[in-house]
Amino acid sequence: MDSISQLAERLGVALKAHAAQVTTAESCTGGGIAEAITRVAGSSAWFEAGYVTYSNAQKTLQLGVPAELFGRVGAVSAEVVQAMVRGAQQRSGARYAVAVSGIAGPGGGSTEKPVGTVWIAWGDGAELHTERYLFTGDRQAVRQQAVAAALHGLLALALGEKPVRG
Repeated sequence: MDSISQLAERLGVALKAHAAQVTTAESCTGGGIAEAITRVAGSSAWFEAGYVTYSNAQKTLQLGVPAELFGRVGAVSAEVVQAMVRGAQQRSGARYAVAVSGIAGPGGGSTEKPVGTVWIAWGDGAELHTERYLFTGDRQAVRQQAVAAALHGLLALALGEKPVRG
């Protein structure tokens, strides 16, 4: 399996081939996806912006996520990460986007949404894909797995493939 740095490098090659930009909208990963991308020398040619919106208020303020969604479906949901992708694309002008929201732990989980639950959405223009993951391990492991999954999905999308399982 590719390391996170290798995934980011491969993503850069694919995006440069399309002359396309990417943006990130992150919650539980705390900017980890943007950090991985900007480790790559020359990433300014294809990385547009990163949004770290940890609170619901910032998801609404910075990305335009409708505030009513949080009460209806919760921050860790398909609907919220989809809205985060759309907001990041709109505000940055980037063609590609990824959004992540999850419960990294050790607390915060529930029977319905246990620790390790992470929703990721990817956008390519009008195209949108969403996937729910249940990662294992401690907080750092969950966050690292989420970063890797987000980059895998972006790379697949940039290569013209489906970014989700199945």
